[in-house]
Amino acid sequence: MRIALYCPEIAGNVGAVMRTAACFGVGVDLIEPMGFAWEDKRVRRAAMDYIDAVEVRRHAGWISFLETVGDARLVLGSTKARASLYDFAFRPDDILLFGQESSGVPTHVRARADAAYRIPIRAEVRSFNLAISAAIATSEALRQTGEFPA
Repeated sequence: MRIALYCPEIAGNVGAVMRTAACFGVGVDLIEPMGFAWEDKRVRRAAMDYIDAVEVRRHAGWISFLETVGDARLVLGSTKARASLYDFAFRPDDILLFGQESSGVPTHVRARADAAYRIPIRAEVRSFNLAISAAIATSEALRQTGEFPA
């Protein structure tokens, strides 16, 4: 299982996702362009010393990322999806895809996703923070597939 971030905009979110991924033992794909320099101190600050415990792959763009997907499903976390995270059936080799903090993913990325789910929340609010969404979804996907670290 992997977490893929499509053109993330906030360094601290990427660092927090990397820390979550390190704790759960999943890899992270960063699809560029990003809204900050990779050397941004905020990435390391949020990831802390966990940054060296996670496999990170950087991709020059959407097409170069797709070239690495193989047979894995791209499963999009989206506020626009109908299926609940808790009703969705994850697989161990899924790639959990998340969009930009400000705008999600463009139509062509959404169209390429094999499936989509949403995290149920109260109607009065828009969404969770990207890093929180990634942690919730990864935890549920690992729970379902029995892939939690020992």
